[in-house]
Amino acid sequence: MLDLEAVERYLAAHLPGFSGPLTAEKTAIGQSNPTFVLTAASGRYVLRRKPPGRLLKSAHAVDREFRVIAALQGSDVPVPRSLLLCEDESVIGSDFYVMSYVPGRTVMDPRMPGADNAERAAFYDDMNRCLAALHNVDVDAVGLSDFGRPGSYFERQTSRWTRQYRASQTEEIAEMERLIDWLTAEMPADDGRVALVHGDWRIDNLRLAPDAPKVAAVLDWELSTLGHPFADLGYQLMQWRMPAGEIGRGLEGVDRAALGLPSDREYVEAYARRTGLSELPDLTFPIVFAFFRIAAILQGVKKRALDGNASNPEAALRMGSYVGEFARRGLAAIEGG
Repeated sequence: MLDLEAVERYLAAHLPGFSGPLTAEKTAIGQSNPTFVLTAASGRYVLRRKPPGRLLKSAHAVDREFRVIAALQGSDVPVPRSLLLCEDESVIGSDFYVMSYVPGRTVMDPRMPGADNAERAAFYDDMNRCLAALHNVDVDAVGLSDFGRPGSYFERQTSRWTRQYRASQTEEIAEMERLIDWLTAEMPADDGRVALVHGDWRIDNLRLAPDAPKVAAVLDWELSTLGHPFADLGYQLMQWRMPAGEIGRGLEGVDRAALGLPSDREYVEAYARRTGLSELPDLTFPIVFAFFRIAAILQGVKKRALDGNASNPEAALRMGSYVGEFARRGLAAIEGG
């Protein structure tokens, strides 16, 4: 999966301060872009690469990940240090980039088992702070004014993910068809809001500091672009509507107050204060869109598994089996508001 000798030669020639020998451990996370923790005499690094095989157009853009991480260096959004981007496919067969290794913990369960209420509350508040900081980034100042097309974000994204879903479709799912029809019919008018959006904002894409309840690094920027900030906010609320635990990674049925976790309203209120919103937004459309988009993404994961291109085929097939479930929950969000 990773030609270590080729990587070591390339890093020795292009990464200042690097020295081998080099070993690598593939992480269990990073389904879309295979991720490896590299250990060398000079320290630890993280390498993310495009998966092998035939890929959908514009998917797995590791160069975009690297660009946004590099742009956010020194900002209020914590990110790893961007170290090196290789766009020479002859090295290991695909583009890849290397960033610093950030010590910390990956939290798969948003209930944060093992933490106390004060730790949970503090971490969720810092997660909220980081999201607001991301959306407050001056994209012109950090050189990302061309990182996406401003305006009509939800319309363009609905069209894009519908195309991606069709390109990887393996069967007809009636709930997905109904969801696509609703999104098309209920598309909100563009309100002019544009921000740098992460695209996959949830707790397991954040690195929890090893010794404090705060975000040490925001990871997995593959879906980042210029877009509507409510898309990230709606996506996080969508994730919390999923079943509790490491599989669903949600908070469905959880007594949040008993765990020191904020309600949806409390979280949105904190975000509104930090971003200067004068009133709380209606997030029904962003939440429904988030269910649709993750369903379309999971369909792509399933197709890659069936085509033999998945980073972890067993996990990819398991994830792909949830396409219909996300679509059904999207329809339920329409009914429930």
